[in-house]
Amino acid sequence: MEKIITQAIIDSYLKELLDNVETDVIICGAGPSGLLCGYYLAKEKIKVTIFERHLKVGGGMPGGGIMFNKIAFQKEVLSILDEIGISYTHYKDDIYVADSIETISCLTYKTVKSGVKIFNLFSVEDVVVRENRVCGVVINWTAVQQSSLHVDPIAIISKYVVDATGHDCEVAKIVEKKLGWIKVKGEQPMWAQRGEEALLENTKEVCPGLVVCGMAANAFFGSYRMGAIFGGMFLSGKKAAELIKSKIK
Repeated sequence: MEKIITQAIIDSYLKELLDNVETDVIICGAGPSGLLCGYYLAKEKIKVTIFERHLKVGGGMPGGGIMFNKIAFQKEVLSILDEIGISYTHYKDDIYVADSIETISCLTYKTVKSGVKIFNLFSVEDVVVRENRVCGVVINWTAVQQSSLHVDPIAIISKYVVDATGHDCEVAKIVEKKLGWIKVKGEQPMWAQRGEEALLENTKEVCPGLVVCGMAANAFFGSYRMGAIFGGMFLSGKKAAELIKSKIK
């Protein structure tokens, strides 16, 4: 039995990895904005592959605020919460509260069921370019990167790459450092209202083939952070999907 178990794991995993060597959209980071971007793209029959460097998905969402697993949303995103099946209660004014564990669980479930393939424990260490366009990423096991082992990576090809890596804006920084096409300004201190207001505007294609969304978008353009409120993150993921869909379709 042990032999069959091992064969089943290796065989099925390698088939999925080979099937995703070329994809329509690569999303770097399985936080809320990356997952939602993938969900809305996959609903349009666009092939989406997500690479997440950590063991778990969800970014900082599962921890809520200071490990109180509650998060806030604005009324503008209630329709998205309803679509995903996330429960929420009204707190006051236009602020609603949801359970962070339920939220990321529902979002992950819907994203996977929509057809998105998520590979966890992979880090993006470089991008693939042709002429003046980003057309893929270079990946390696996170454990290899953390151990500083000299192990060559592999490349995954796509039509678009989405930087949804959060505060660090990792993919855009690679393009900045190696190609000089763009400039990452860096995230500003917390100002929730201003950060939320800027997030949707900042969600855009910053160089050919590379879209930023979620906190990576605010970090790219030098806007404020928001804390444990996620309306802007959800809207940013949806906008990124709409932007890419309009160019792929």
